[in-house]
Amino acid sequence: MPNISSIIKNVRNIMRQDRGVSGDAQRLEQLGWLLFLKILDDKDQELELIRDRYQSVIPEKFQWRHWAADAEGITGEELILFIDHPTDGLFATLKNLKAPHAPQRAALVKEVFDGSNNYMKSGYELRKVINQLNGFDFNNSDDRHVFGTVYESILVELRDAGNKGEYYTPRAITQLMTQMSAPRLGEKVLDPAAGTGGFLSAAIDYIREKEVRTLDDEAILQKSITGWELKPVSYVLGLTNLILHGLDVPDWHYLDSLKTEYNTIGPKQQVECILANPPFGASIADGVETNFPQSFRCRESADLFVILMIQLLKPGGRCAIVLPDGCITGDGYKERIREKLLTDCNLHTIIRLPQSTFFPATVSTNLLFFQKGTPTKEIWYWEHRLPEGQKSYSRRRPSSSTNSPRSSSGGTNARKATSRGR
Repeated sequence: MPNISSIIKNVRNIMRQDRGVSGDAQRLEQLGWLLFLKILDDKDQELELIRDRYQSVIPEKFQWRHWAADAEGITGEELILFIDHPTDGLFATLKNLKAPHAPQRAALVKEVFDGSNNYMKSGYELRKVINQLNGFDFNNSDDRHVFGTVYESILVELRDAGNKGEYYTPRAITQLMTQMSAPRLGEKVLDPAAGTGGFLSAAIDYIREKEVRTLDDEAILQKSITGWELKPVSYVLGLTNLILHGLDVPDWHYLDSLKTEYNTIGPKQQVECILANPPFGASIADGVETNFPQSFRCRESADLFVILMIQLLKPGGRCAIVLPDGCITGDGYKERIREKLLTDCNLHTIIRLPQSTFFPATVSTNLLFFQKGTPTKEIWYWEHRLPEGQKSYSRRRPSSSTNSPRSSSGGTNARKATSRGR
C-alpha cells in the first residue's frame, strides 16, 4: 500500500508551482479527472483479461497506459497540447466521445469531461503530478476502500477546502449504517446525496459478501445501485468510486435531488433502501421548496431531504440518514415534518455521534434509522462515546468500524422512549 498522505501532499505542492491552478477547488477538480482516467483504465485492463472481446470506450491513444503510465512519457508543451488541443486533444475527444459498442459507459465519460477542466499550464508540473498518481495501484490493493482513504487524505491535506468536507463520510459510519439497514440482493438502493459514493460502495460490498454467488446475482446487483449528486467534483469522484467497486455502468446521475417533483414520485421511482448523509445548512436553488407540499416548505436542505426520502421509500422500505442536531426539532414546519416522519414511519433508532466524527469538521450529528409503513411507537436512543482517554476523532485517530451500536469502540449508553409528545 503506498503512502497515500505523502503522495497527496506531493501532488498539492507540485500544483502550487503551476500558475494555472488557483485554490483548492481547482486542485480537487484536476485530481478528479486524472484519478477517473487512471482508475477507468485500471478496470479496463482487468476486464480485458476476464472477458472475451472486451473493448474500452476510451480511444487507445488516450488510455492512461499509453500516455501517462510511463514516467518518461510525453511532457512539457507536448503534454499540454495532447490534452488541450481544441480539435483532437484529450478533452476535445472525450467531450464528444461515441462508442457504439458501449454507449452508456461512453456517455458517463463524456459527462465527466463536459464538467471538468485542465487547469494546469505547465506540462512539466503536470507530468510530475501524473507520476505521483502512478504510485497508486488500485487493482492490486488489499484494501477495497483505498479510494475513500485517498479522498479523505485529499481533504485533510487541503485544509482550506471549505465545504468540500461534506462529500466524505467516514468508512466506519457508512459500514454501520449499511449493516443496520441490511440491503438485500434485488432491492433498489439509493443515495440521493451521494457525494463520493461511500454509502453505495459499502452497500455493494455488503450485498456481494452476503448474497452474490453467480454471474446472474452480479448482474442483478449491477442494476440495483443508484446515486444522485449535484456537485461536479464529487460527481466525478463518486462515479470513479463505483467503477472501482466493479459497476460497469453505474446508475449515477448529475442532478439536484431537491428539484425532484414530489408529487411525481410513485411506485416506479420508489426504492427499498436509502442510505445518505445529505448536506445541511447548505444553500438551495431558488424555488426548490415549491417542489414540496406547502406545509413542509423551508430553506433548510436537511429538512427537505427528510421529506423527500420518505416519499422515495416503498412501503416497508428502510432509511438510514445522518442529520445534524436541530433538524426536525422545533415548531412550525419542523413540527409538521417530525409529525409526518413519526406517523408514516417507524423511527426505531437514533444514535448520537461525537462532534469530531466528521473530522476536520466539528458538528453534532445523529444517525436516524426508520422504516416506512407503520407509525413510531418507541425509539431507542444510543450515544456513541469516544474511547477512554481520547478527546476527539482525528486523522490519526479516526472513528473505528463497528458491527452494532453496542460494540462501538468507546461504548454506548442507551435509553428507550415512546413517541408521545411528538
